[in-house]
Amino acid sequence: MDCTALELDAIKFAKSAVLHDQKGKYNEAVFYYKEAAQALIYAGMAGSKLENIQDKVNEYLDRVQTLLSAVQAQSSDPLKSKHQLDLERAYFLVTQAFEEDEKENADEAIELYTQAVELCIQTSETSDQALQGKLKQLARQALDRAEGLKDSLSKPANQDKAAFSASKGPAQVTQFFPLGPDFSLQDKAQPVRAVQSSEPQGQLPLCAFLSPLPALSPKQKAVFSRWVRPDDICNNPTMIYTVSSFSIKQTVVSDCSFIASLAISAAYERRYNKKLITSIIYPQNRKGEPEYNPCGKYMVKLHINGVPRKVIIDDFLPVDRNGELLCSYSSNRNELWVSLIEKAYMKVMGGYDFPGSNSNIDLHALTGWIPERIAMHSDNQSFNKDDTFRMLYQRFHRGDVLITTATGVMTEEEGEKWGLVPTHAYAVLDIREYKGKCFLLLKNPWSHLRWKGRYSERDEKNWTPDLLKYLNFDPKTAQKFDNGVFWIIWEDLCQYYDVIYLSWNPALFKESSCIHSSWDGKQGPVKDVYSLANNPQFKLEVQCPQGGAAVWVLLTRHITDKVLQQITVQYAIKKHCYLYEIASNVSCHTGNSGNVSSHFFTVNDFFFSCPQTEHTINYTLRVRHNQFKVLCRIDSKRLIVILPYITEFDLFILRCGFCYMEVENLPAGIYNVVPSTFLPKQEGPFFLDFSSATPLRVSQLQ
Repeated sequence: MDCTALELDAIKFAKSAVLHDQKGKYNEAVFYYKEAAQALIYAGMAGSKLENIQDKVNEYLDRVQTLLSAVQAQSSDPLKSKHQLDLERAYFLVTQAFEEDEKENADEAIELYTQAVELCIQTSETSDQALQGKLKQLARQALDRAEGLKDSLSKPANQDKAAFSASKGPAQVTQFFPLGPDFSLQDKAQPVRAVQSSEPQGQLPLCAFLSPLPALSPKQKAVFSRWVRPDDICNNPTMIYTVSSFSIKQTVVSDCSFIASLAISAAYERRYNKKLITSIIYPQNRKGEPEYNPCGKYMVKLHINGVPRKVIIDDFLPVDRNGELLCSYSSNRNELWVSLIEKAYMKVMGGYDFPGSNSNIDLHALTGWIPERIAMHSDNQSFNKDDTFRMLYQRFHRGDVLITTATGVMTEEEGEKWGLVPTHAYAVLDIREYKGKCFLLLKNPWSHLRWKGRYSERDEKNWTPDLLKYLNFDPKTAQKFDNGVFWIIWEDLCQYYDVIYLSWNPALFKESSCIHSSWDGKQGPVKDVYSLANNPQFKLEVQCPQGGAAVWVLLTRHITDKVLQQITVQYAIKKHCYLYEIASNVSCHTGNSGNVSSHFFTVNDFFFSCPQTEHTINYTLRVRHNQFKVLCRIDSKRLIVILPYITEFDLFILRCGFCYMEVENLPAGIYNVVPSTFLPKQEGPFFLDFSSATPLRVSQLQ
């Protein structure tokens, strides 16, 4: 963490808090006082030398409590009139038209100027003379510029271009969605196009827009009142005041893993000043910052079905009978980024009636980072607490990884006793070590309900003054308000939590190869338990130092409908007879999305496996490595003898239900193939298949 940057953040937030406090805008003041306090806490953790940090934190939090009482008695400011809102929309359209004008996009600029003029004319009947004058002036300016552009388009193209260049200078064009070094085979691009967004390509999020309303969950339906736009419930809607993991609050939508993912992405952006969240929301201003669109149309960039895609949404949000939002939101009610990013993801997932997911899937959609899953219980015999913590501590503080954790199944009594929610995701905001004790700072996406075990804010036995000072933690301050953030010792996390989800920064790997393709359900076997000959198979060649190197293989199953099919990555030891399954780091048994991530330290052939192929599966296969690599399909110009059998006996690890022999440049002749079992006098049915680049004849020996 950058100590100086955090101190500057605290000063900036404190000034904003005082300013809003003086103006009587208590909700905004509460938000900024909390952010100032949190920035000071982080600055203390980072080694700030400022004096009396904790006293200042307490001062801000005390003021928060005072203002919260004042908010209860304060009457809300009147909302803006329809004519005022229309004027803001017209101004926004003209501003966007100016930007298109500068980029020499004359057609788009004319369309936006025209929309602004039409909106001004529709609103000009207001009785407010001052407002009427502003509307007429704006309409006149927009109309004059639109007419000027139309005249310039009617001139010869070369004259128009010269005149425009002379008056405007060189244009600066922003490329919104670069795909980086990844590529897709031209003949295999159809699976990507097949699931492209149905939105018109190139359409900008500017004009008035209404998309189909997403389906609501049963909990939402029980208290739902109406759909509202931001200016219906707040007076000064803004996209982002400041990116903060502490302002995010989940409500009745069962997307805790997504909200936890959003929280750690926001914390990462704040900590390392790298735009994970603010870079995915459009429209943006000249500084690349997301901005509020009074016309209500937005684009959110999500990594879906193998590539970054634009998801277009409007800004209608569900509220209950009391006007409270029924979706996730920021504690600063004027901020929209939390609600709109969630709405974009829910649109892709089929609506707010979301069955749940895991943070690997959600973080990959948000950031495109590489997923990995560490199971701490069940049958995972390889989990080592000390080695795992050391790895998490080192890589977290390098900024290489985003981390969430999730609880498993527990009784209601256990959850109440320990302050935990069963099968619930938590964001990991910080990792610390002090005199052999290891701690993690977690956040509950609900923004309330905290850990009640050792080292909770009410634990009077285990905390020591030195430890409190090192973590810059004040239990009395924490007791004043429950924001769902708490410290937990590593041993307790390993005992009461079930799994850790990691998302690795793809920038760690210089090389990346990507193939988009389909596994046709009509061509492959209905079940591949007997033979894998028709499964998609690939060869990976890596030039690496002696001893091997890490290779990550990510298989993404494309979302085309709600049919769930498990698909896994397996690899084969070349020239040997047996196939071994890689322990997949991401399970895709449930949910509408599926990522399977595997990493290994060898170079081999590998293939896909699906227990039962009933439908065509579109997929993206992505390989990342730090050395030069070649990823290609395996050709079939060899003699391959395949022996699948129906499993009836326990044959240990020697057999996995399928074996094959591959022979290249085999001389002509007669050869005997003898299937055999490991133990004598064991028999079972089997299939024996031959594949060859040249004609051959097979007969059974008498």
